[in-house]
Amino acid sequence: MAQIKSQMKRNLTNEKARMRNVAAKSEVKTAMKKVQAAVAANDKARAEEELKAAFHLIDKNVSRGIIQKNTGGRKKASLQKLVNSIKA
Repeated sequence: MAQIKSQMKRNLTNEKARMRNVAAKSEVKTAMKKVQAAVAANDKARAEEELKAAFHLIDKNVSRGIIQKNTGGRKKASLQKLVNSIKA
């Protein structure tokens, strides 16, 4: 356990940042599941709506440094591929 005051404060701020990052990553996972659910229901309009929301979240997290650029691109590509697979 840290005994230096500045390190104790740093531990607190690190924990806050970690919790914020965990929440942001969870939001992205939820958005991806919504797209997948819309694709499973064969609902192209809803899937495209959810895709737009998911893209926004992914881009926001990439710009904040929560997820890496390539990871964000990979997630977006896989979602787009799913939506494009809907026969409508």
